[in-house]
Amino acid sequence: MAQGHTYSRLSNVIGLAPVFFLAFILLSIVGASSPEAEPIKPNVVMIVIDDAALTDLGVYGGEAKTPHIDQLAKNGTLFTKYRTSPLCAPSRAMLLTGLDNHLTGIATIPEVLTKSQAGHKGYAMYLEPGVKTLAQILGDEGYQTFMTGKWHLGHGGKNLPIHHGFDRSFALDASGADNWSKRSYIPYYETAPWYDGDAPANLPEEFYSSAFIVDQMINYIDTRTETKPFFSFLGFQAVHIPVQAPAELIAPYRDIYAEGWDDIAAKRFANAQALGLMPKNVAPPRKVENGRNWSDLSVDEQELYAARMAVNAAMLEAMDIHIGRLMSYLDEKGLRNNTIFVVTSDNGPEPSNPAEDARMRAWMWMEGYDTGLEDLGGPDSYGFIGRDWAASTGAGHLYKFTAAEGGLRVPLIISGPDIPVGKKIEATSWVYDVAPTLLDILGHDGDSKDITAMTGRSLMPVIRGEQPAVYGQDEPIGIEVSGNSALFKGTYKLVRNMSPHGDGQWRLYDLAKDPGETLDIASTYPLKFEELARDYAEYEARFGVQPMPHDYDAFTEMSRNTTLKRFGVSQPVLYSLIVGGLVGFSLFFWLIARLLRRKLSA
Repeated sequence: MAQGHTYSRLSNVIGLAPVFFLAFILLSIVGASSPEAEPIKPNVVMIVIDDAALTDLGVYGGEAKTPHIDQLAKNGTLFTKYRTSPLCAPSRAMLLTGLDNHLTGIATIPEVLTKSQAGHKGYAMYLEPGVKTLAQILGDEGYQTFMTGKWHLGHGGKNLPIHHGFDRSFALDASGADNWSKRSYIPYYETAPWYDGDAPANLPEEFYSSAFIVDQMINYIDTRTETKPFFSFLGFQAVHIPVQAPAELIAPYRDIYAEGWDDIAAKRFANAQALGLMPKNVAPPRKVENGRNWSDLSVDEQELYAARMAVNAAMLEAMDIHIGRLMSYLDEKGLRNNTIFVVTSDNGPEPSNPAEDARMRAWMWMEGYDTGLEDLGGPDSYGFIGRDWAASTGAGHLYKFTAAEGGLRVPLIISGPDIPVGKKIEATSWVYDVAPTLLDILGHDGDSKDITAMTGRSLMPVIRGEQPAVYGQDEPIGIEVSGNSALFKGTYKLVRNMSPHGDGQWRLYDLAKDPGETLDIASTYPLKFEELARDYAEYEARFGVQPMPHDYDAFTEMSRNTTLKRFGVSQPVLYSLIVGGLVGFSLFFWLIARLLRRKLSA
């Protein structure tokens, strides 16, 4: 009986064989004709540090512990002669568009915009119509786009990142803010304008800027559509003023910076030479004008300034810790190996000392900020490193706000798929080169105008080792923000720095022999000076650079624009109102006094 059932089942299987065979043939045909699923394109994580010097990060020779950024550098390519602009918003505009800042609408920042420049093309103080960001270009190719942190590329409404290609954003629409709460850091802003998409937003009770910026980005990536690649832009507040950090990270750095800025400057310059950031046998940068010797400070001053620099290093370390959390998250999700990382700074270190300005002291007092040693770095502290530390940390002359090397030369690291490991690139590169480089890496197949219209160039030929540079020795490259200007040609640099950090005079340097800008050779090589001056004039004409008022001073403009923004009137009008009010009150009391005297004498 059992044997009969076995034969019966066997005969059924044999009878169905033609059916199975036909199904197999059909599936083979369909499979052969169906295209294979394309692999997901690389993700991109762009990290912008605020006001970091060239040698601030560990991998660039600094004292701050930045192991996660250092790891990205070791697993990728590090640039040694990358330059940006003197100020944050123009740099960010160029970074995200590949265009010269004057072509983006953000030639400078609104805080220091002059009356004579306002309204001209390129000076709108927001991304002008037709300017496309990386987020828009990649979004058109199927990327999901996310942004967290500092924006500062146009205020409110249609100027927010959500209207410039980012699918989701939690953005600080200001030049900076407190790192512990929703609080302004200068009188120009009444509060810290954070936006969730295009809606004004509050911050969580437990808030620290670097932690929050990464938390939000992880949330965006975690809730994305998994079949699509993503572009993430993280605009950290570290190490913009107010410089603030968790207390437990600050203490280990105090002894390091007790050595003072003279010793640290010497050590950083030596490290820069050892790492190939500076040539051997060249002079270190010249000391900032009227700069102080560390030994001239009192013991109390030394303790305070050492602590301020310790907070600066701790803030960098805190940022790196949270970058590490993002990297670990991407590892856990199996995303990191297919992610390109870009790490850079928007400009050099911040030299401002708000405590030197009586108006800022009064404002900080009203806001409850303290610049003293107690609880330095905490929620009510207002930290900064000041001019002498800023001039000692970049291995170049001067700092932010200027077109000197200390203001322009900053870190750039690119790491990820198809990027050489452990490579250092000495070729000249610029902030507007990053966008076309990323599009090249990603095999951008959209409208070719996106790349060809860009001011910048892809650095991939240099990264791949196909050519030594993307800019020729005889090719002039200009930069300008609020009159702080430079023209580079080969090893020569023509530069002008405006008040209050410069005197508005043009100088010429040979950076191959003098990267510290110690010796002005304009009178020695007058023909070269004239040649670069003509090149700079052509740059101004090409990009629509508006002339600066002869008496321009950045602090004066900021004061005027702050008054206009906060009170809706110009500074002279405000002063007239104040004086008029005082005169009116005086007359009122004078009349009262006369009436009382008459009554008493009657």
